[in-house]
Amino acid sequence: MSRQIDRRAFLRRGAAAAGALAVGPGLLAACSTDEPGTDAKAGDGSSPRSGGTLRAAFVGGGAAESLDFFNGPSALDLVRARAWHGTLGNLDPGAPDGVRYGVLKGIDISDDLSAYTLHVRPDVRFTDGSKLTAADVLHSLSALAARSKLPVYRLAAANFDLARAKADGDLKVVLPTLRPIADGRMILCQGNFLVVKDGTKSFRKGMPSCGPFRLTEFTAGQGAAFERYDDHYGHVPRLDGLELRSIADSTARAGALTSGEIDFAHDLSPVTARTLADNGKVELVPTKSPYLVGLSFQMNMGTKPFDDPRVREAFKLAVDRQAMVNTVFYGNAQVGNDLPAMGFPDYAEGLPQRAHDPDRARALLKEAGADGMKVTLTTGPETPGMVEMATLFVEDLKKVGVRASVRELPAGQLYADFPAYAALPLAGSYQMPIPALSTYQMSTAGGSPSAFGWKASATDTLVAKARAESDPAEAKKLGTQAQRTRWEDGNQVLPVFKPNLNAQAKGVTGIHDDLFEQFPGFSQASLA
Repeated sequence: MSRQIDRRAFLRRGAAAAGALAVGPGLLAACSTDEPGTDAKAGDGSSPRSGGTLRAAFVGGGAAESLDFFNGPSALDLVRARAWHGTLGNLDPGAPDGVRYGVLKGIDISDDLSAYTLHVRPDVRFTDGSKLTAADVLHSLSALAARSKLPVYRLAAANFDLARAKADGDLKVVLPTLRPIADGRMILCQGNFLVVKDGTKSFRKGMPSCGPFRLTEFTAGQGAAFERYDDHYGHVPRLDGLELRSIADSTARAGALTSGEIDFAHDLSPVTARTLADNGKVELVPTKSPYLVGLSFQMNMGTKPFDDPRVREAFKLAVDRQAMVNTVFYGNAQVGNDLPAMGFPDYAEGLPQRAHDPDRARALLKEAGADGMKVTLTTGPETPGMVEMATLFVEDLKKVGVRASVRELPAGQLYADFPAYAALPLAGSYQMPIPALSTYQMSTAGGSPSAFGWKASATDTLVAKARAESDPAEAKKLGTQAQRTRWEDGNQVLPVFKPNLNAQAKGVTGIHDDLFEQFPGFSQASLA
């Protein structure tokens, strides 16, 4: 029997399948014989192919999902988009510029750091046969990414003067900077800046795209199906097809994997991952530093009493970080120090590790007149461990006299209404693994909505100076000073960095080569 299944049938049954998997993983076992397709032609970027259709499961956003990835907050939204659309590039510490380019062949920076020139590859074609040009890149950045409600996409507009950006012929885009920056390549090539055709206003099946796969089916809350795009630039996928399924429950994702219903399960819970350790049919493939996810709690400085630095420090001292690592992640995580981006070169690793000091926390709350304060911590299962950590944090807070409780939202809903999320007094969060100063610029500088009330022009200035510094040693010094102010006075409790505990069927290879580990791609994946 062919491994490839009828895509329309798969999408029709998607919701029922997820429910059945939660009951018993053997109910939907699939045949595992591969029959590589033979009727597809290879483009100029042809490479050896294993054929077959790889099936992967993620936490999605439910019935509210759309194909507009610029405003889609779930992991599945970005994974789907990366399969479908071309990317400017990915972070790659081993590459000369620290990035591996995608639809771009390079980025030049002016000597005074006032402008970036993006050079478009001349061999990129959309699925309608048209060539990708500078106008497409400019539209994707200026008209779409800049208007996104998600901070990760607004990062380009926070650093480049997109109103003055221009196309210089068909293959060059000139982006003036808002202030001198030396690390702009790290911003533009994070793996999430994707390119669509100039003039695109809505996203639908059949729209022109230039990613490694063509979208053939999509049902919100259930999944999407793709076929290989044979004219993909540079590297034609080895697979014939790809299916991305929305399965919110970690146990159900693991059950689908062990039964043979899927080939890759994303971001399993630590408990679920432990059950797979001795399964000979699958292998665990956790992400490694610096591709670790920072799990945090955001205190809203616009809400009393979090405007008081003593209260913020008390909340940081109250948390038992090591207990979270041991209890929630069985030791398979790292203690955090209330700063994101651990493992990246610009992370301030020289700062002292914050202690667990409930006595000092209790004294600070009393000093601030906040002993006995009441607060609700809002979180959701956006990535495994978030809810469990929130539960432990609330217990830690109770021990220092805070009347704390947890409010858990359904999967995919925590960030769905981002303005409402950013107005919460205390909220769970997770940080994508990107460099520290870019993270600050993306989510914190200038009183960004995702800064939860933090607005410190002096720290913004330090970050700007560090990012404008071409000397790595001086940039590191300035960046560490800026991070120290966040460590001392900031409104983020970041106790743990955890790997994404992914698992795949034995014989699946190449997913790691797509570089964006938190949101994996499948352009170089193969089946056994």
